[in-house]
Amino acid sequence: MNARIALAALALSAGAAFAQDYPNKAVTVIVPWPAGGPSDIAARPVAKGLTDQMGKPFVIDNRGGASGNIGSAIVAKQQAADGYTILITSSSPIVINPSLYKTMPYDASKDLVPITNILRVPLVLAVNPSVPAKNLKELMEYIKKQGGKMNYASSGSGTPQHLTSELFKTVTKLDITHVPYKGSAPALTDVIAGHVPMMFDSTIAIVPQLKAGKLRPIAVTGAKRSPELPDVPTFAEQGVSLESYAWYGMFARAGTPKPIIDKLNAEARKAMKSPEFKNVLKETGSEDVGDTPENFNKFVQAEATKWAKVVKDSGATAD
Repeated sequence: MNARIALAALALSAGAAFAQDYPNKAVTVIVPWPAGGPSDIAARPVAKGLTDQMGKPFVIDNRGGASGNIGSAIVAKQQAADGYTILITSSSPIVINPSLYKTMPYDASKDLVPITNILRVPLVLAVNPSVPAKNLKELMEYIKKQGGKMNYASSGSGTPQHLTSELFKTVTKLDITHVPYKGSAPALTDVIAGHVPMMFDSTIAIVPQLKAGKLRPIAVTGAKRSPELPDVPTFAEQGVSLESYAWYGMFARAGTPKPIIDKLNAEARKAMKSPEFKNVLKETGSEDVGDTPENFNKFVQAEATKWAKVVKDSGATAD
């Protein structure tokens, strides 16, 4: 037993020494979504803050595809557990995809370790202006009249946008068909063009389009109205029990020394106090939810349970 304690103490001491020198070279920040999407918008001010604070470049590397699975697998399986390749992603590859996909290239609960939550945002249900609905009741009536011919876009199978849409279908018993895209940007482009009539998206991505009048907001999925959209009522205010958020967090490969995890946590939370990050919060109606690795881990586990139930109840699958 004493030998085990001594070995554990030695490992902890080695990890602490390693962390003291960390980083001594550039760090790659994998964002498993296209540039310009919500995850990318959340990641960039944090990466800039880490660069400024820690003296080495934290370089964003966008690796989109398979609803975040491709980029996430790079961190989970292909890189060393040394803190020099980290992941900033939305919730999808971590707590939704494991229930949605029959096979996964990694086990998020075992292969990745949470560092900190970064922010969370409500979603907005919005329609192309050609849709003759100004509120949720009118939209639901319009969808019913389409007889199953109504489509909705999402930023990809397994995203919070997709699963929130499926939750909407389950709660309202409406018949709408999923049209997945490879990210928010292309999905929004097609909804604005009228190729698909409606979609849920996070306030990070959709607020600029709403303010420009390119889309019409119908309802917000948060518990309260978004400060960026004070005139848009929540689902609850319009008589539908639906609450959902997209959240974005930082992860490392399992096995990364705990002192490095703790150092990244402290520095990331410090970066979240920067003017650049606060500007993102303000412009997108997001909430800063930086937390300890331990608390973030508990949150991730609870989210996995929640979305597994939504997947099961809705019968949703990865298209």
